Amino acid sequence: MGKDSKSKEAKGKGKQAGGGSDESASKGKGKAGKGDGLGTCTYVKARHILCEKQGKINEAYKKLQDGWLSNGDKVPPAEFAKVAQEYSECPSGKKGGDLGWFPRGKMAGPFQEVSFNTVIGATSAPFKSTHGYHIILCEGRKN
Repeated sequence: MGKDSKSKEAKGKGKQAGGGSDESASKGKGKAGKGDGLGTCTYVKARHILCEKQGKINEAYKKLQDGWLSNGDKVPPAEFAKVAQEYSECPSGKKGGDLGWFPRGKMAGPFQEVSFNTVIGATSAPFKSTHGYHIILCEGRKN
């Protein structure tokens, strides 16, 4: 009896540890898995919202949260584009924040870091750069 209960506990612990690591590995990467190019790709396709004031970018982010993010859903690019047209102070805002494809090294510091490390289909949290406050939607990556 004592021996059986110990072996069941050991099996249970092994399953939890294995299940936990599998679950956390799949959460961040989605369906793309190891081939997602996260952090290693040469080009990223992204949309963004740029605001000079932190309060305004937080309003835009709240709109994205209320519509999709708080439910665990991804923001559809067309919907992100509408929010960008409403809130973004960048000239790209008129095009729904579409920046198209850009190479590594073209964008400044934190913008490049966030855009090249955001999973495809994911929306970043607001962050600050030398140009103001941004939210990024990553739409693709390639080498």
